[in-house]
Amino acid sequence: MRGVSYDVEPGEVLAVVGESGSGKSVSSLAVMGLLPETARIRGSITLGDRELLGLSDKEMSRLRGRSVSMISQDPLTALTPIFRIGDQIAEAIEVHNKSLSHKAIDARVQELLTSVGIRDAAARARAYPHEFSGGMRQRVMIAMAIANEPDLIIADEPTTALDVTIQAQILSLLRQAQRETGAAMVFITHDLGVVAGIADRAMVMYAGKAVETATATELFAHPSMPYTVGLLGAVPRLDTPAQSRLIPIEGSPPSLVTLPSGCTFAPRCPVAIEACLQGEPPLEEVAPDHRAACVNTAAARRPAEIVYDVDVEPETAVEPVDGDVVLAVQDLRKSYTTYRGSVFRRAVGAFQAVDGVSFTLRQGKTLAIVGESGCGKSTTLRAIMDFTRPESGTISVCGQQPYDLDAAGQRRLRSKIQMVFQDPMASLDPRLPVAEIIGEPLRIHGVDGSQRSQRVAELLDQVGLSSTVGERFPTQFSGGQRQRIAIARALALKPDILVLDEPVSALDVSIQAGVLNLLADLQDELGLAYLFVSHDLSVVAHLADDVAVMSDGRFVETGPAQQVFTDPQHEYTRALLEAVPVPDPEISRRRFDRGDTEVVESGFSRTA
Repeated sequence: MRGVSYDVEPGEVLAVVGESGSGKSVSSLAVMGLLPETARIRGSITLGDRELLGLSDKEMSRLRGRSVSMISQDPLTALTPIFRIGDQIAEAIEVHNKSLSHKAIDARVQELLTSVGIRDAAARARAYPHEFSGGMRQRVMIAMAIANEPDLIIADEPTTALDVTIQAQILSLLRQAQRETGAAMVFITHDLGVVAGIADRAMVMYAGKAVETATATELFAHPSMPYTVGLLGAVPRLDTPAQSRLIPIEGSPPSLVTLPSGCTFAPRCPVAIEACLQGEPPLEEVAPDHRAACVNTAAARRPAEIVYDVDVEPETAVEPVDGDVVLAVQDLRKSYTTYRGSVFRRAVGAFQAVDGVSFTLRQGKTLAIVGESGCGKSTTLRAIMDFTRPESGTISVCGQQPYDLDAAGQRRLRSKIQMVFQDPMASLDPRLPVAEIIGEPLRIHGVDGSQRSQRVAELLDQVGLSSTVGERFPTQFSGGQRQRIAIARALALKPDILVLDEPVSALDVSIQAGVLNLLADLQDELGLAYLFVSHDLSVVAHLADDVAVMSDGRFVETGPAQQVFTDPQHEYTRALLEAVPVPDPEISRRRFDRGDTEVVESGFSRTA
């Protein structure tokens, strides 16, 4: 952090926005007193009229959970797996209320669980974290955060790992909790679409500093810093033309160790001028209650596509030509046996993960399978990629059923269908340089060294990376660059089909935009067929020709993407569409007022 200043009033939500590495989470850890001892902090942090800097860890422990509480990004790692849910909430209450009886604490635990929408609170309090879904675990974290009615709640990316429908519920729940307890809230996120739904004011951070602050309504209506303009332009929207291009912010944030001279955003800024290099601009007022750190706000206050010189309009539609069917799935079923007991396990039933799924995918087209976690999307992909005989139904890849082929035939067919995974860091071997990672499929399929090197250079160029980066390792790249490397590896054998399993859900929105544009360009150039899995219909809208909406192992609605988006027929499809964050405060506020997303009825109070 470099001179960050902000204040938040009781009952107010301040959103802190920026890409990964901008300093958002560090600022919240500083408030909580959780930075490592080696961290040097200057300035002042006051909670009410109390100065927090200089307090010992023991003194801060008296404040954490009572005066200030935190909701972390990953509730599974924040909850202790070996303790029951009720015991963990009870501990948060008891440590600050020594005089309360066990009976009173148990009653408060059940009251909190009920208030955050967890039914049958008495029974669920006896469950362990792994027995809860991601959304339910996040509800538990909210219950713990409000257990002692703190003055300040810090929510650090609390919805990033959640499906859009669960995200909408959690946002409504947080807003309701904050309103009814009267607490101030600092909401940290990289997604301006989420900010529109919950924030009163917003602070945009870049390279450890605040670069723009304003009310949420003013920020979305009149962004005055090119970085903010780019973040807004990168958010996929359902109300833009189908398959229009997003606006990526090229490059990566600078290292805080070697900052560039002048404005830190200048190397990535499309409207940078000579004055931007003369010194780092301070936050200055550009409108009432609106400040920006930019010397060229006049150029920034234009539509994002003009600022970033991007043609966002979709190409003129041409008469569609049906290509060959490259993937056909008919009546696919997959079930798992459920067991009971730890020592003497016995089968007690079966869970139908995929139940009669059928679809076809044609060359040059994109079929998106959308739905919440657990609906069967990834199980369907695994059944296709396993090349083993399915439990029921048939799978045909490029006209061949892979499970009928011998090992050599399966190897040849595998070159026709490749996969790009959700987390690029987990799917790339950190011990190998990029050139070896991309060239590995070629080596396995017998391509010699010189041809392999030439092909790797072509692939790096194809995905927008320099051929000189081949000797670097995955840890030396940003998240978006790593996903481009994963795409290059998938393209190495010139496949006909790319299977894309949530390929952008782990990326910042600014990086996500560049990857989605790249996938669209590669499809136009190479005629690839995409099987695209996602829970976010706004992302799907920029890539898909057809959509299949999946729930409980079945397709509940299928059709052309534009038709599904504009005239959904199934209630579940409408729920998914309604849950998509809209980067427009007016629309988002109306959603809260109408109660379109699930808003849990009150149980919050100011007394224990």
